[in-house]
Order: sequence, then C-alpha cells, then structure tokens
Amino acid sequence: MKTTHRFVRHRLPLALSAFSAALTALTLPASALADYSWNFPPPVTPIARDTLNIHNEFMLIITGIFVVVFAIMAYSMFKHRKSVGHQPAKFTGPMGRLQWIWALVPFAILLFIDFVVMGIPAFHAVIEMEDTKTKADMVLKITGMQWKWQYEYPESGVKFISNMSTPRDQIANKEAKGENYLLEVDNEVVLPVDKKVRILLTSTDVIHTWWVPQFGVKRDAIPGFLRETWVRIEEPGVYRGQCAELCGKDHGFMPVVVRAVPEPEYAAWIEKKKAEQEAAAAGSDKTWSKDELLAKGKEVYEAQCSACHQPDGKGIPPAFPALSGSKIVLGPLLSPEGKLIRDSHVDRVLNGKEGTAMQAFKATLNDVELAAVITYERNALGNSKGDLIQPAQIKALR
Repeated sequence: MKTTHRFVRHRLPLALSAFSAALTALTLPASALADYSWNFPPPVTPIARDTLNIHNEFMLIITGIFVVVFAIMAYSMFKHRKSVGHQPAKFTGPMGRLQWIWALVPFAILLFIDFVVMGIPAFHAVIEMEDTKTKADMVLKITGMQWKWQYEYPESGVKFISNMSTPRDQIANKEAKGENYLLEVDNEVVLPVDKKVRILLTSTDVIHTWWVPQFGVKRDAIPGFLRETWVRIEEPGVYRGQCAELCGKDHGFMPVVVRAVPEPEYAAWIEKKKAEQEAAAAGSDKTWSKDELLAKGKEVYEAQCSACHQPDGKGIPPAFPALSGSKIVLGPLLSPEGKLIRDSHVDRVLNGKEGTAMQAFKATLNDVELAAVITYERNALGNSKGDLIQPAQIKALR
C-alpha cells in the first residue's frame, strides 16, 4: 500500500500536468502550433528516405486495420447487446466449423499483409542498410569513448577528436542556453555530398551509439568489434545528432555534428587538416616554455579531462579521483635515465589504467597536447610541482 501511495502522490501531479499541457496546446492558435514538429526530420540520405516512406506506408496499413477491426467490434457490441433481446449463440456442428473459418481467414489476411505488403519493402530497406561496401567512395572510422568521438579518414591520414563545446556555465544554468545547446562540438565531421561513405564503428570502453536522425543511421559502437553502416548525404548542410546509449556519467554530452559540403570544399578541408597535423608534429621538436605549455595544457584539460576530474581538479571520488594533491600527479615525471616509470603521472596519462574509467590518451592526443596537459596538471588545480615535460620527451617515450 505504501508503494501505491507513493506512486499516486508523485505520478498523479505529473499526469495532471501533462494533461493540462496537452489541453493548452490544443487551445493555442494555429500560428503557435506551427512551431511544433510532429514528424521525422527531413531525410537527407537514401536510408532515411526509405525508412520514412516505409514508416508512413505501415502507419496507413495498421491504421486501416485498426479502424476496420474496431468498427466491427463496435458494431457487434451495439447490434447484439443483451438489452435488445439478443441471446448468446451456441456454436456446434456446422456452425462450429464456420467459426474456424472466421478465425483463419483474418489470420491469413494478416499473414499476407505482414509478409508481402509490408515484408518485401522492409526486406529491401534492410538489405540496402547493410550493403556498406558496394560502390563506396570513401571510409570514415568512428571510435566512441567516454565522452567524445574520434574520427579517422584512413585514405587521407586525417584523425581528430570531437568534443562537446557547449560551455559548462550553460549546463549549470549560469548563463542562457545557446541555439544548439548540447549539440555543438569543437571539431565537426566534414563529408562530401553525393558520395557513399562507408562508416566503421568501434569503441574503446563501453557501448556508444552514433546517431544522426536525418541520416536514418543509428548504429552501436561496441568495444572489440568493428561494425558498419553507410551514408550518402544528398544535400549540403549541418546535421546534428548524439550518442543514443546510456554510456556513463556524461552520456548526454556526446554530440555529433556533421557538415556536408561540395567535393571541392571537402578536398580543401582535408588539406587544411593535414597541414594542422603536420604543424602539430613539427611542434614535437620545439622546446616549449613553461608558460606556453600551461596555456596549451589548460585548453587540453578543459576539453579532455574536466568532465571526469572536474574543472577545479577535485574529481568525483572514488570513480574519478581528485588531481589536486594527488600522489601520482605530484610524483616523479621520469626515471633518472629519462625512462617511463610504471604507474607514474606520465604513464597514467599515456596508457590509462585498466579496469577504471581512466583511458589511454597516447593514441588520441599528440605529443604537444600530452606534454602540455601533464605540465598543466602538475602546476595548476592547486598543485605547484614546478617541473615540466617537453613534447620531444613524449615523442621519445612513444
């Protein structure tokens, strides 16, 4: 009884609130209702278009079945009600066999609708969805990780990390929400229009789901497996989605932003990204000042580490330990011979810690970013170790 009372006490006001909101919506003028969307977003890929068409066809079919069945039921209940003198029938002999016919004929009709009218179009759409290799023009590899995406263009050698860029002050309600709240990133995926893109999906930690509604694509990224899907974007534009899996503490802060552009613009973007990677690689051989490393490290920390260890470095123990005053962070950088010390600060950032949420950043951050964030963590967030590590040292440790 106590459980029932709690349910009524908490759920009834919510139900009344929902009913009130629906009633208000129905009484709004047409101009106000015009802002609401009741359908799928406009499809921009063949998969999304097929999915929407099949959905609409199926809705018509099942609506027709619903209307016919309930009309017969309503008619039967009204026409043969007891109050007008009808008595229950007794089905024996030939009438009993007739009832079997009445049961089997609708069953056969429904089988025909399921397997022919609805099954053939659905089968064709599923085959199209799974055909990732036929006439594919390029490959995009996507790796999900808590809580960001890594994108790799194998043919071009371009690879980068995409993080949510919505300011934390908006999330904490300290400032007004932006137009694309929680659906904006620091590095967009850029793809050419009218090209079949084969997408390979995997994960480094838990199951993530790469989902862009207007593409009609929603595929899980599973650790240890390489899964496939594909898109052919037919219209230039910016398309937004997000991780659709409950993948941990910040599962709601893992957006996807894809910019579809004409092929010449895509080629120019690829060249720009290559130049940026070459510049980052060249930075590994430069001697950086402590101030330069701290400035760069703050940028990297806020993008890569603050979600777990928090902007102030206090963490959320025990899952995400504090960096402020941490024995690991304040321990020695390298051995006297300049080699890696097991379970040291540098080792933990490069190689992570198995069995915990601490992932390895060796494959996702470049030498400059790794050196900068290590230096920053040792000299900020309440720490003042005073030392630093150069990108060239990180490069040698690889």
